[in-house]
Amino acid sequence: MSDTHAHAHDETGSLRLAFFLNFGFTLVEFVGGWWTNSIAIQSDALHDLGDSISLGLAWYLGNVAKREGDEIFSYGYRRFSLLGALITTVILTGGSLYVLSQAIPRLVNPQSSYAPGMVLLAVIGIGVNGFAMLRTRHGASMNVQAVGWHLLEDLLGWVAVLIVSVVLLFAELPILDPLLSLLITCYVLFNVVRNLRKTSALFLQAVPAAVNVAEVERQLLAIEQVNSVHHTHVWSLDGEHHVFSTHLVVDDDVGKAGLIRIKREARALCDPIAREHVTIELEYTNAHMGAHMGEEVKAP
Repeated sequence: MSDTHAHAHDETGSLRLAFFLNFGFTLVEFVGGWWTNSIAIQSDALHDLGDSISLGLAWYLGNVAKREGDEIFSYGYRRFSLLGALITTVILTGGSLYVLSQAIPRLVNPQSSYAPGMVLLAVIGIGVNGFAMLRTRHGASMNVQAVGWHLLEDLLGWVAVLIVSVVLLFAELPILDPLLSLLITCYVLFNVVRNLRKTSALFLQAVPAAVNVAEVERQLLAIEQVNSVHHTHVWSLDGEHHVFSTHLVVDDDVGKAGLIRIKREARALCDPIAREHVTIELEYTNAHMGAHMGEEVKAP
């Protein structure tokens, strides 16, 4: 449990650092975009402003997600982190679409940019965003992973700006500026949509991708004196912490010691799937059949 708390603390610190770095450099970008007349820098400045808002939101919701369960949210507040991932993804999508709307007209009417200034800003941008990305890129929660895509987009964008600005130092090819902006934005949008699908699936309580429910039930059914398994459910709070519940039907002659053994073996199978919330219901065969007969009698 101490490792989990330390992991959560590291992620919160990474989000805080990413927010301050991103917001501070956004202010520099606004000035630099006007100075160099670069659509890549101007659009990235507006995009980074949205990034800063979403990073601040992710930082705040990441702290909220660490709260323990209470009478309002009995499972705790971990799903607030998932909410942060969804909002961050939506903001990133909107920012990418704005970049496209600004870059496409420049393909038709390219404008000259101040290449030396672009080189300077690109080097600073790569350093700032690269450092922040390394702190968040391998986060376990969906919230931090969405932030990682933010920073990766910015890093790739500045690499594109650096390439364009170096070329423009030696050749008059202003169309490269909007062209590379389009390519990078389309690449990021592809990954954002994929991330949005994963986040939406978790919101709809889909079974986590790494969990095979049929295989889990097969292993539970292999436990001695377990006759059947039903009502097995697995869903995720935030993409990292899962909830598991199942009903096991056991022989009628199983005593207290046998029930304890069955539950212990079942927990050993289920704990790696859901470390925090595992519910195992044990039912005797006759009681289970009686419940089903009762349900049939009540059915219209």
